Amino acid sequence: MNMTFLHGACSVLRLLLSVLVGLNVLLMEVTASQQGIPLSVVKLWASAFGGEIKSISAKYSGSQLLQKELWAITAPRPGTNSSTETPSSPAKGGSRINSRLSPACPGTWDESGTTRVNPRRYGESIQTAFRKRLQAQNQGPPCPEKYKPPGKTVRVEEIDGVKLVKNLAVKMEEMFRKKAEATRRLVEAAEEAHHQHEDNPDLQYEYFNAVLINEVDNEGNNVELGGEFLLEPNDHFNNLSVNLSLSVVQVPTNMYNKDPDIVNGVYWSEALNKVFVDNFERDPTLIWQYFGSAKGFFRQYPGVKWHPDENGVIGFDCRNRKWYIQAATSPKDVVILVDVSGSMKGLRLTIARQTVSSILDTLGDDDFFNIIAYNQEIHYVEPCLNGTLVRADRTNKDHFREHLDKLFAKGIGLLGQALTEAFTILNDFNQTGHGSVCSQAIMLVTDGATEMYDDVFEKYNWPERKVRIFPYLIGRESAFADNLKWMACANKGYFSQISTLADVQENVMRYLHVMSRPKVIDHEHDTVWTEAYVDSALNDKAGPSLTTTVAMPVFSTKNETKNQGILLGVVGTDIPLQELMKLIPKHMLGIHGYAFAITNNGYILTHPDLRPLYQEGQKRRKPNYSSVDLSEVEWEDKDDILRNAMVNRRTGTFSMEVKKTVDRGRRVLKMHNDYYYTDIKGTPFSVGVALSRGHGKYFFRGNVSVETGLRDLEQPDVALADEWTYCNTEEQHEHRHLTQIQAIKLFMTGRRPNLKCDRELIKEVLFDAVVTAPLEAYWTGLALNKSENSDKGVEIAFLGTRTGLSRTNLFVAADQLSNQDFLTAEDKEGVFNADHFPLWYKRAAEQVPGTFVYSIPFSTALENKSVVLASTAIQLLDDRKSPIVAAVGLQMKLEFFQRKFWTACRQCTALDGKCSISCDSEDINCYLIDNNGFILVTEEQSQTGLFFGEVEGAVMNKLLQMGSFKRITLYDYQALCREYAGSSDSARALSDPFTVVKWLLTELVIFLLELNVYSWWNVDLSVKAQRSRGKTMMVPCDTEYPAFVSERTIKETTGNIDCDGCVRSFVIQQIPSSNLFMVVVDNKCDCSSAPPVTMDPIEIMYIESLKCDRLKFQKDRKKPESCHPFHPEENAMECGSASRLCSPLTAILLPLMAAGVSR
Repeated sequence: MNMTFLHGACSVLRLLLSVLVGLNVLLMEVTASQQGIPLSVVKLWASAFGGEIKSISAKYSGSQLLQKELWAITAPRPGTNSSTETPSSPAKGGSRINSRLSPACPGTWDESGTTRVNPRRYGESIQTAFRKRLQAQNQGPPCPEKYKPPGKTVRVEEIDGVKLVKNLAVKMEEMFRKKAEATRRLVEAAEEAHHQHEDNPDLQYEYFNAVLINEVDNEGNNVELGGEFLLEPNDHFNNLSVNLSLSVVQVPTNMYNKDPDIVNGVYWSEALNKVFVDNFERDPTLIWQYFGSAKGFFRQYPGVKWHPDENGVIGFDCRNRKWYIQAATSPKDVVILVDVSGSMKGLRLTIARQTVSSILDTLGDDDFFNIIAYNQEIHYVEPCLNGTLVRADRTNKDHFREHLDKLFAKGIGLLGQALTEAFTILNDFNQTGHGSVCSQAIMLVTDGATEMYDDVFEKYNWPERKVRIFPYLIGRESAFADNLKWMACANKGYFSQISTLADVQENVMRYLHVMSRPKVIDHEHDTVWTEAYVDSALNDKAGPSLTTTVAMPVFSTKNETKNQGILLGVVGTDIPLQELMKLIPKHMLGIHGYAFAITNNGYILTHPDLRPLYQEGQKRRKPNYSSVDLSEVEWEDKDDILRNAMVNRRTGTFSMEVKKTVDRGRRVLKMHNDYYYTDIKGTPFSVGVALSRGHGKYFFRGNVSVETGLRDLEQPDVALADEWTYCNTEEQHEHRHLTQIQAIKLFMTGRRPNLKCDRELIKEVLFDAVVTAPLEAYWTGLALNKSENSDKGVEIAFLGTRTGLSRTNLFVAADQLSNQDFLTAEDKEGVFNADHFPLWYKRAAEQVPGTFVYSIPFSTALENKSVVLASTAIQLLDDRKSPIVAAVGLQMKLEFFQRKFWTACRQCTALDGKCSISCDSEDINCYLIDNNGFILVTEEQSQTGLFFGEVEGAVMNKLLQMGSFKRITLYDYQALCREYAGSSDSARALSDPFTVVKWLLTELVIFLLELNVYSWWNVDLSVKAQRSRGKTMMVPCDTEYPAFVSERTIKETTGNIDCDGCVRSFVIQQIPSSNLFMVVVDNKCDCSSAPPVTMDPIEIMYIESLKCDRLKFQKDRKKPESCHPFHPEENAMECGSASRLCSPLTAILLPLMAAGVSR
């Protein structure tokens, strides 16, 4: 009885629900009709256009043919259980994968997947093409009466993320180990060569100077230190002209080419040439190898000519490079004390600022610092950081440099209390364990000290003398030099006197040799690895390439100098991160998966979301490109769980919901990522992989014969991903000329067994070549059929598979393509790259299976609005966990696409043919937008490609309120914002005549200094120039910006907008089998006063207290394992010198400038 009642109640409820749904639809219809937009008409238009464009897309892409080909080989036979291992099947249409089980039979494919008795002929029929391929595999009868039990030819596997990341770490470890071994051989050769050499102050030796080689004088003779130096273009070095037999020597601009120290060092380091060449022969993947001397010269292999910059100078000094500093010294905590008493006015304060700036240049990411200015009081240069130290990363150092410009001199200098403050900070900070927990130093920049302050040192630093003191006496006066030198000698430091700006660089660098003494005496050749930085020498079309360096110190091994701890220099080898990317098994990571690596400080070594360059006429480095933290790209991990685990070199897993942007940040994909991570042994790096859940965690394998696979792989329409490594052709010189397809053929046929290839990947790519081969014949048939595509609206059909294989077919001549860059190296987002699948592949994978995703591609230069791309994914099975094995698509003319839309919009249901509404009417506006809100079709051609909210702000706002679209907030912590760097005060100041004279003198002196001693001005001069001239410049900032995504469950809706007393109606209707929506808007009511909805980023402005917290906050980091703060055998009496005299011209001009500035 109760059951009967329940059944009856359910029936009534179902009836009521259907009535309510019907009423709702009717109400929508009535509401829209009242405003003049019948929903049924819009639905008719959408349906007509959807059917037409889906038919065209499916026909020319060949999607149904490929999908059925896959289903044929994976469908289970009757009586078998479907599982992750799927046998081949004689399903309808047959399969080419196991020819013994499914041979070719008469007939051929059409788009319905059935066979035709009379195939279309175009020279050679599709049937004949199929039969030839199949007969190559099958020598049996063409149509057996019954099939034998099938073998398992295809299997689906779930990817083991832990195993995957561990295997990747082992490969990276091996690569890094080889580079480190090459560097160690250089160390041994350099130390032996120096040991055998006796310095000769009168030595005369001609060497190849990197700047002077192949230069001639006015009479056509080679200049001194130049000579004839053979250079040949080499593709391994991005076609730079190099000499693979010899190295060259670069000497800093401020040093004399024939200085005895330079000549002796160059002479004994010639022994490295043989080792350079030997290293390159052992490992042809090596690029630059070099030796940076403590004397300042730089020996580089292979030999290459150096060219001055636009100012006619070369500002490179190897001793300022991070690889040199990290290898030469141990991590350190540093407090810089700057005297700002009244006696420091004028030029002295200018020199002091430059000295501090040069000291900052010598600090790396493993160092910590603070700057204190003192007179009769203590002034922290950044008041927020009172009593603490911060990491010496690029952002913090630049922040302090800006504050240096605000220093001014007045009062008297009380050094005692400044020293007390410095010792207190170092002691307290060391106790926290947050700093380097290694070496400590106080840098004292002053024009004098009236006493020795031995009471302060006795209280805080003796007898251990853990803190070294480095005084820099500013100015020519030597009255207080003895006191300052005593401080240095009594505290294991070094005294220097700096009289001019020209003296700054060389004198600052001397402290590094003192800090390196304990390491040298210990004879510890610590291997150091730098963070990622830009190597401007190896520029490619995309701009400078990212590089890391492995470096080791070189010591004097002579017995007589042992306790002096003499550092000879540092050797290094560069490793382009592109080499690291080649090790990543991209085909195993899936469409959205990726690999990444970070340093011990949490900075990104490689990550697909790292953007080190920006476009402004040319590719340029961002100011803070080398210190982008993992938390700034994986920003959804608010608690830094992933980052901290990797920094601490753990092995584990982590998962979270993420929002990944594509198409240059305009579109967003929401997914769930699983992360797997571990450390890379022998380095300070950790590596991780991210796999997206669902299809991204599954992979399938199939088998075909090598002969058949190679035949289909060598077809002219086939290409392999340029940046994927199927075979390592770089490892041996004789393989360098091979393409990947050539290398695969040689490897699989056994003719080059010494080639190192990924056999599993090759087997899969051969499988893909065979499975997708029918498309070649199918596309050719369409192209040759004159009745098809008569208006040339469809231009290209293309395919990509998960193994990086692609096929393309042109339906028009190459020179007639509307978008010439598509599927070329210029189109970075449209092709398989080392770190991502093509954009059209990614977007198709997230579309509902069997439907197409349409878009207008955004060009990197000008917006390309001439074509529309359509793509769809091909899944192995109709299941979320089934891998997406390929994507197919086409490029069509925008005009062709729009014409199809307008034709569909002219249809109506009226019997008399008179439509109640029309897109041709001025009373309504018709739009076609995609699922991210970008306009593909509109009557106003100038609006094509724009975001819908910019054109129809009121309607977009209503769609957001109704839930048809969602706003997703995103963050960019690598953004650059324009900042005006000028000041109106500077312009008004030049109205004073004396100020004009002073300004001219200052500019003249700075010009001469930059011309002659450019390398001493080691701060970024381009930024300084921009600031001084009052121009806008790009500065790092954080931004927030929106992206918009349609709600998939809402297929249609209507709405009304109240606009200043009138009501504006609209209808939005989804286009079937697509990511598109038709939007029809009533144009009778003016809503132009409504603000637009834009995608413009907004800079995140931090209040002062929050800025301070961000500066103070110390993220987790892993300290370097090696530390050499001091050594008991160290000779502390090598502790000081005075500066050299500057050039006569500079000596004359600097006092003039000083007089002007002091006024």
